Amino acid sequence: MRAVIAAAGSATRLGEQTRRMPKGMLDINGIPMLQRQADLLRRGGVEDIVVVVGPHKEEFSIDGARYIEDKGHADHDVLLSLMAAKKEITGDVIISYSDILYGMDVLDAAIRSDADIGMVTDTDWRGGYEGRTEHPVSEADIVLMDGGRVVRAGKRIPTGGSHRDGEFIGMVRLSPAGAAAFVREFERAEGSARGPFHGAAEFKRAYLTDMIQEIIDRGIAVAPIEVSGGWVEVDTPQDLENARRRFT
Repeated sequence: MRAVIAAAGSATRLGEQTRRMPKGMLDINGIPMLQRQADLLRRGGVEDIVVVVGPHKEEFSIDGARYIEDKGHADHDVLLSLMAAKKEITGDVIISYSDILYGMDVLDAAIRSDADIGMVTDTDWRGGYEGRTEHPVSEADIVLMDGGRVVRAGKRIPTGGSHRDGEFIGMVRLSPAGAAAFVREFERAEGSARGPFHGAAEFKRAYLTDMIQEIIDRGIAVAPIEVSGGWVEVDTPQDLENARRRFT
């Protein structure tokens, strides 16, 4: 199994802490965030770890990882950045953002999933926004579920209707068939998308959730991989302090 980790973002919300340092290399009690991810992934049986890098690429130092540079990182957002490693999205794959920390229970849920395309989704997500004033709940990546399927994914999606809801944690699990479908649908969208692309103003500004919504709209099943807490996102100084409290 392979992990492909998107780590080429500029991380402006962390201010001086990421002016010369990639977000994924920020110290969490003596261990960089990405090293924590890599160590856990290997414990879970993920043998091959690929990191997509951008600004401050020379600062990345993750034991045993391979690096792919996103040379166009300044001109697009996370979906196109991730797809700088398109050739690596084959076979059994975990796609992950670099700015999340999680425990083995979360990773095990992803690895054990038999879905072709699965979104790791926190169904106990609202409590994670208590006191999180620098990244309010309005910025959450919402997942709406109907039975064993994801029906909508993205930001600013209303909740409280007939569908169960959760928060996408920034991790996707792909089977070999799912990886092939993901790449195929990305290439089709890349060649045909004009104007807004789901939640993005244009295709090059798309996020991973926009691509997932495109896949859903094309009639391809996407399953929620449900977890209950056990993870954090690091997007702001407040988040960083929270991560350091929770991951010792």
